[in-house]
Amino acid sequence: MNRNDKQAYDRGTSLFSPDGRIYQVEYAREAVKRGAPVVGVRTKDGVVLAARRSARSPLLEAGSIEKLHKIDEGLGAASAGHVADARKLVDFARETAQTERLRYGEPMSVESLSKAITDNIQESTQYGGTRPYGASLLIGGYDDKPRLFATDPSGTPHEWRAVAIGGHREDVQAVLEDNYSDDLSLEDGLVLALQALAESDSELTAEELDVATVSADGYETVSAEHVAEVFAEVADEHEDEQPDEE
Repeated sequence: MNRNDKQAYDRGTSLFSPDGRIYQVEYAREAVKRGAPVVGVRTKDGVVLAARRSARSPLLEAGSIEKLHKIDEGLGAASAGHVADARKLVDFARETAQTERLRYGEPMSVESLSKAITDNIQESTQYGGTRPYGASLLIGGYDDKPRLFATDPSGTPHEWRAVAIGGHREDVQAVLEDNYSDDLSLEDGLVLALQALAESDSELTAEELDVATVSADGYETVSAEHVAEVFAEVADEHEDEQPDEE
């Protein structure tokens, strides 16, 4: 396929190329990869969501960068990719969760919410006049047990024990895969999440990190002081593990 042939197929969001690809979905995935990294870790007590806030300027107010979002009392989300697209998905998730609670008198399950979000995402890949969302979400919650899902710009949900999205995903995911175990506590999950994010950038600081947990007690934001304390220990261990230069 030459370049002109490819252009004929990547202009439409609902067109398959002859080799079965939807180029606009692939471009949306690239937008997610260019975002700051986000990590989710499922533990025996709940889910840890951790994200790096990437400020374009030292004059930008860090508090205006939202990467973690409370959806409902027992539901939280973390986003990577285009901020505006992520915000629209978070608004949809909140409205859907509130409607479900009002209609049935009980909170929406993590799996049902994740599938509702990805159904909404998938519609943008099927009809003309729209484009795929250039963002992905991690959806963490606590039903009768902790659960963690990730969305994809194609509209596919996957359940994970631990997962990374956004920039440097391969390096961050490798740390999760090497150190994850099913018997982690929430505090252990926090340490693992920060260890994984530390792998994404040697110059990462605690001030750039946001962490939240979702457990039987609901959605809670981890204090900046505690994040800084844990990250200092993680950074020291990471430095000790680096090989000495000759």
